[in-house]
Amino acid sequence: MTGAKIAAMDSLTRKKRVLILMTKAGGGHLASARALKSAFDTRYGERLDVDIVDLWMDHTPWPLNQLPKTYRFTVGNAPWIHELYYEVGKNRRVARSLMRAACGFARETLTHAIEQYDPDLMLSVHPLLQRIPLQVTRQMRRSIPLVTVITDLVSIHPTWFEPEAMLCFVPTDEARALALKAGIDPSRIRQYGLPIRPVFAEPSPPKTEVRRRLGLAVDLDTVLIVGGGDGVGPVRDTAQAIAHRFSTATEGGCPSGCQMVIVCGRNEKLRISLQGVSWPIPTEVLGFVDEIWDWMAASDCVVTKAGPGTIAESLTRGLPMVISGYIPGQEEGNVSYVQDHQVGVFETDPNRIADTVARWFGDDRAELILMSRRCHTLARPRATIEIVDETTRHLGETPPAPWEEPRVLWRSVLP
Repeated sequence: MTGAKIAAMDSLTRKKRVLILMTKAGGGHLASARALKSAFDTRYGERLDVDIVDLWMDHTPWPLNQLPKTYRFTVGNAPWIHELYYEVGKNRRVARSLMRAACGFARETLTHAIEQYDPDLMLSVHPLLQRIPLQVTRQMRRSIPLVTVITDLVSIHPTWFEPEAMLCFVPTDEARALALKAGIDPSRIRQYGLPIRPVFAEPSPPKTEVRRRLGLAVDLDTVLIVGGGDGVGPVRDTAQAIAHRFSTATEGGCPSGCQMVIVCGRNEKLRISLQGVSWPIPTEVLGFVDEIWDWMAASDCVVTKAGPGTIAESLTRGLPMVISGYIPGQEEGNVSYVQDHQVGVFETDPNRIADTVARWFGDDRAELILMSRRCHTLARPRATIEIVDETTRHLGETPPAPWEEPRVLWRSVLP
């Protein structure tokens, strides 16, 4: 048998390969990549090979591979520098010039990476991993389709919008409008929602049942405090203010019964410190949590920074939000998104956050319930499944049986 025939047979028997492109600049991109891979694996199993690759940190030379680390440093220690970079990058000419320079510098290692994975389709969940992979594959004289999955809700940086992308998935009406304004062909735009783990599409058991399983008091209102994957923000001050508010008198309609769940993420120093506190109300202090959907299902509201993933996940669990902060640039619009849709409030002062939670658990409980219903209306729990099915159709794969959206059980998510 000739080499050409063997190659032809291999091409017929080889599984299609999807390469999800991300980099660890913040935890949200990795979380989105993992959510998409989980959906690919669940829906298509052995029919596809799906890999996640940090194309920037693992396949570019120094100093390019250090850039994601500078992102984490500036966001945590010098947000004004991050905001400056963000604004400068909005200039399309500047951005394209920087992309060309980076591509030229990292061409050899990026070419090797793409040859190694040999994908039939590339799916990008990061704004800096679209133009560069397309330039590299063009220089390789290969035509590999690229799909963009935007993982910001409202404040979308222009580098997200790549005209040569086969498909551009946007999560919100605001993102669709920006995509059209950026010149993306309307026929290439799809709006399903933000990619979150497929488990969020499953209805949760009754709240009391989840609390019992997690070791929480079943009859206490529960506030969830989330510091994101890296455990950032005024987590300690907020928790102490809420604990003090509920441990004192029941003035102003504040009920006496409340428990806290504090998620510190990867911030081990914060976790150890908070676990050593003698809290005046029942409090559970956690590190990084894989099953965050259960802790959300057990809670009545959430205090969090304006991360798009946490917002999208909270909506599916019917959790009204107190947004306690945001990263300048990409998260600013998320604050307005929560407020405009009346699913939460923006408050940075820990004492006023505590007052808000006390009102929600007291005199304003009816408003809390109404906000929870609005959350479910705004939620897009099927987004990840729909993104994956749409993508695989372009690989010539037929999606399995239609995904049925679970019926929302109000009594399982409301007090």
